[in-house]
Amino acid sequence: MDATEGTKPGMPRLNEPAPDFAAPTTHGPRKLSDYRGKWLVLFSHPADFTPVCTTEFMGFARNYDKFQALNCDLLGLSIDSNFAHIAWARSIEQNFGVKIPFPIIEDLSMKVAHAYGMIQPGASDTSAVRATFFIDPEGKLRAMVYYPMSNGRSIAEFLRLLEALQTSDANGVATPEAWTPGEKVIVPPPKTQAEAEARQSEGYEYTDWYFSKKDL
Repeated sequence: MDATEGTKPGMPRLNEPAPDFAAPTTHGPRKLSDYRGKWLVLFSHPADFTPVCTTEFMGFARNYDKFQALNCDLLGLSIDSNFAHIAWARSIEQNFGVKIPFPIIEDLSMKVAHAYGMIQPGASDTSAVRATFFIDPEGKLRAMVYYPMSNGRSIAEFLRLLEALQTSDANGVATPEAWTPGEKVIVPPPKTQAEAEARQSEGYEYTDWYFSKKDL
């Protein structure tokens, strides 16, 4: 559903098209289709000029080149004006020496925040929680991560997840807990009894018929 229609759709769902949006940002107008052909990490924060959000934005900024190297753009959002966004970004650069290289959506109407389920009434009716969305080059929503107001996110984990998603897409495999590039990946389990019986002889690192790993 188009976020510009002013409605409050339900929560977005994995592996379905991400909610469309068109919004002003600190780098000019942006819409979802601008990112077609690239990955996009869209992330919300409760408010500008808040300490936890400041640390997160610096974390995203310091890792910006790593996201870019993975064909991924970053796009922030809060329910603040562009004037507040610009002033906050300048404050971060002046006080911490970190330049914010990515756009921040102005969402005073909360249209984008509602479309993506960033408003959690149990936390706040007027601020977006720490929600993060991974959108693939086809515009599909591939992962969602929600954090409470009080605790900052791990940017390193987002980079790890992005690489895991890309590896799974490229190779038709799954990745185990805490997987990082260079480690073995999980082979999809057999779908028939005959395939299960043959699995042990297929040359994988075999533990059981449903659990085998391999190097890429």
